[in-house]
Amino acid sequence: MIKTFSAKEIESGKNMALASHLTILGCMIVIFMNIEPKNKYAGFYIKQTFGLHLMFYVFGYFVSNVDSLFATVPFYICFVVLWFYSFLGTTQGEVRVLPGIGGYFQKWFDKLSA
Repeated sequence: MIKTFSAKEIESGKNMALASHLTILGCMIVIFMNIEPKNKYAGFYIKQTFGLHLMFYVFGYFVSNVDSLFATVPFYICFVVLWFYSFLGTTQGEVRVLPGIGGYFQKWFDKLSA
């Protein structure tokens, strides 16, 4: 399910893809920025990061109720590794689907962006 994009599409969507990684608010702003003109490369990373941000808040709610370092530390390590993997792919102009969950994010948030 690896998508391919033209070099022109990657260059024009790279800034939006990078901005979507900053916070969930940055991701929401980029969603509206990508309405017209639509950039499929930015849309790919918008779906990835939106899902990643949602996953962080949903699982973070449950992990905070556990109140244990054995749950909190692996949660943050997992989130930071996935975020860094996606961010690094964006900076290099590559298409990197998040391992395990990225394909689901692309399906679930299909209508979210281009």
